[in-house]
Amino acid sequence: MKLFEKGPGFQSGLADLPKYLNGSTISAGLISTVFGCTGPCLVTVAAANAAGFTLADTVTWVFGIYVFGGLLGTILALYYKIPVSGAYSIPGATLMGTALAGYSFNEAAGAFIIAGVIVLIIGLSGAIGKIMQFLPLEIVMAMVGGAMMKFGSGIVTTTQGNPVVCGAAVLAFFLVPRIIKKCPAVVAALIAGFAAALVSGQFTADMANISYIAPRVVAPAFNGTLILSCSIPLAALVMGAENAQAMGVLRTEGYLVPANTMTVTSGIGGIISGLFGAHNANIAGPMTAICCSSDAGEKEGRYVASVVNGITFALFGVVGVYAITFVGGFPAGLANCLAGLAMMNVLITCLKSGFSSGKFKYGAFSAFCVGLSGITILNIGCAFWALVIGVIVSLICESQDFTSAAKS
Repeated sequence: MKLFEKGPGFQSGLADLPKYLNGSTISAGLISTVFGCTGPCLVTVAAANAAGFTLADTVTWVFGIYVFGGLLGTILALYYKIPVSGAYSIPGATLMGTALAGYSFNEAAGAFIIAGVIVLIIGLSGAIGKIMQFLPLEIVMAMVGGAMMKFGSGIVTTTQGNPVVCGAAVLAFFLVPRIIKKCPAVVAALIAGFAAALVSGQFTADMANISYIAPRVVAPAFNGTLILSCSIPLAALVMGAENAQAMGVLRTEGYLVPANTMTVTSGIGGIISGLFGAHNANIAGPMTAICCSSDAGEKEGRYVASVVNGITFALFGVVGVYAITFVGGFPAGLANCLAGLAMMNVLITCLKSGFSSGKFKYGAFSAFCVGLSGITILNIGCAFWALVIGVIVSLICESQDFTSAAKS
């Protein structure tokens, strides 16, 4: 196996871009951006505040994760012509809120860079690609279904919590495409939800009197204790949660997964973003799922959704101080509701692929349950443990399925 998997190339990706740039790919890309730029941004801001960083530090952090995450997704999507999106680890941002307390912003930057180096070294080893070849598709699909089912159930919980805004989005998702045939369901949901928020006075962003704050390069300082408590768990989250989910979703939709390249570039993204005091810019699981969905149009053109997502994601980071204020005005639950609606077809495909063959059924069910549980062990998320436990259960109970899969 080659370390860097070969793709169609940038020339092919750019040449076909106008052909597939349409309402479906644009809407899926924008929905993915809305998801990644609302709740996750607020999580990052909260982590920076908990660590005692200044507004200027926070703006630089936001710049790093959004600009380099967006560029990462855009580059890979154009080269491989697959809907792979870049962002950052949301659980990683949550972890940072407590891990960085008492440390300087420069020490945080140093820890983030080391996390990127760890991911890069493992990616260069080629181990990730070999592991993905070994993992049974059924177990991978069940893991993705379980780990992302929270977005499906989130449609219900967010609508209960905010029936006016989220209810309008859900109704539009199901009804508008039946009336206007060419209107993508996710576009209808986005427009209806945002309009309901404006009309009901639930969009509360105050954009007046905001001064632009430029991002800056941060001189890293390396603290051994922080590296142990922050860098290693963050690297594990990038590979065991975000990358694993994204790879699983891509396999679900029938794409060839450049696993080694995705890991190596996530490491490089972590190093570069760390220079701006930002934790890993890497492949994004949920956002890749949104751009992979059938709502993003025909399979060959869905990569354009990730290109749209990457460009708008990066632009969000460039205007960091305005972006932080803007997303703070979104009503509770709207972004998660939209993400759940956008992932609906992906979740259905995951369940079908995970359980329809009859093979690895105990392992797949175990992976689904572990993913659904959302557990975290040793600061490593449920996606990693779902794969580990699912494979172990199948090796114990269904070893014959591994034998038959190897022969085929």
